Amino acid sequence: MSEEHDPCTPITCGVNNDDDSSVVLDYHDIDEQVLQNMVYDALVWASLNGLVVGHKSLQRSGSVPGVGLVHAPFSLLPTAFPENHWRQACDLAPIFNELVDRVSLDGKFLQESLSRTRKADEFTSRLLDIHSKMLEINKKEDIRLGLHRSDYMLDEQTKSLLQVELNTVSSAFAGLSCVVSELHRSILSHYGKFIGLDSEKVPANSAVNQYAEALAKAWTEYNLPGAVILFVVQAEEQNMYDQHFLSVVLRERHGITTIRKTLAEADQQGELLPDGTLLVDGQRIAVIYFRAGYTPADYPSESEWKARLLMEQSSAIKCPSISYHLVGTKKIQQELAKPNVLERFLENKDDIAKLRKCFAGLWSLDEPDIVRKAIESPELFVMKPQREGGGNNIYGDAVRETLQKLQKEGSQGDAAYILMQKIFPNISAAIMMRNGSLHKENAVSELGIFGAYLRNNDKVVLNNQSGYLLRTKVSSSDEGGVAAGFAVLDSVYLT
Repeated sequence: MSEEHDPCTPITCGVNNDDDSSVVLDYHDIDEQVLQNMVYDALVWASLNGLVVGHKSLQRSGSVPGVGLVHAPFSLLPTAFPENHWRQACDLAPIFNELVDRVSLDGKFLQESLSRTRKADEFTSRLLDIHSKMLEINKKEDIRLGLHRSDYMLDEQTKSLLQVELNTVSSAFAGLSCVVSELHRSILSHYGKFIGLDSEKVPANSAVNQYAEALAKAWTEYNLPGAVILFVVQAEEQNMYDQHFLSVVLRERHGITTIRKTLAEADQQGELLPDGTLLVDGQRIAVIYFRAGYTPADYPSESEWKARLLMEQSSAIKCPSISYHLVGTKKIQQELAKPNVLERFLENKDDIAKLRKCFAGLWSLDEPDIVRKAIESPELFVMKPQREGGGNNIYGDAVRETLQKLQKEGSQGDAAYILMQKIFPNISAAIMMRNGSLHKENAVSELGIFGAYLRNNDKVVLNNQSGYLLRTKVSSSDEGGVAAGFAVLDSVYLT
């Protein structure tokens, strides 16, 4: 794991303030023997250091540790990224953390903003039902924990850093992203002299340590000795090792036990004590950390919804609470981009300006002029449903077809989507590793900045940026999720 220091600051790094994010080196021109040696060493390093996932072809690889391991898909070498935009993204994390918390407290804003979405999207409707019940019983979350990840792309046309989305639930890869950064620093420390790259231009990444620290501090604030942290997970989770990195740090560095349960298991084994304490399998729960529950597939029956409601009713700290979860929906992202809405939640004008600067164009489908433009030029837009997890967005001609279909139906179906300006990032050369094989590709990258926020009533215990994730995908692919199979894990090379 990385040493503890500011994860968005390189140990030493020359500053280059121009906006050129072009590749420092054309990776496709590397000497073949050097390339083969790097590939071999990288694959060995990945295996020795836990850069692994379960293999999807083996069912038990998602539930039984050590079964069917393969290396996680990764980029052999880091990707160039301008330092000024890197620091801009890092600086935004605490502001977005505070914004999420402020918005989460305005139940009326959440319910009204999502009222049309509720009618068109059953999943969002069920989440809103739970939120409504918490409002009805005046359920207060005095201790609030957010582990967020804000994702950005560099728009080549405007040279601007633009936000793709803000994730408030199950922000993955705090564990594996650190391992990839260490892999790249290791490879460059040995091979950098052959290919003209400096390992210290790869920022150190302590995301897993910082996320674990936030969970541990939340556990401390809850103040129930002997209580455990519950990881809510999917039944067959190929990305389990990313989660286990967090569990290991919590156990070894903080002395805190974690348990793993699916929503169905939590329903079967969970009970609420009269004082609000949540028991699962006989163990008292201090913090609930959701790595599932963000997609309809996680709720195949009423059992899972019962578990989610039980958790919300408990006094345990939820990461995220139902309010934080709703703040991360695409519709709320679009609402926050409207004029004068940020001012409703934030006072600092500089902070508001920094957020606005990174907002891409965002619109609801009840704006006829924008819908007409999207039908005429669908290549300039992305249609986004209220879904997390990758693979759900609509691109290209499918944007036109979907919009025309919704117009023809004349129903509330359009409320299930938002329209977003399509970002056109810089294309660079990449060498992607999948299943032990290298693939030379033209690629684009998406930067995720982790943020951790912990508040106990009026006291902000923690509010910081907490490391980073870079995902790189083939430039011809629109989607970008690693776990969904579209991208590889990568790290930043500051230019």
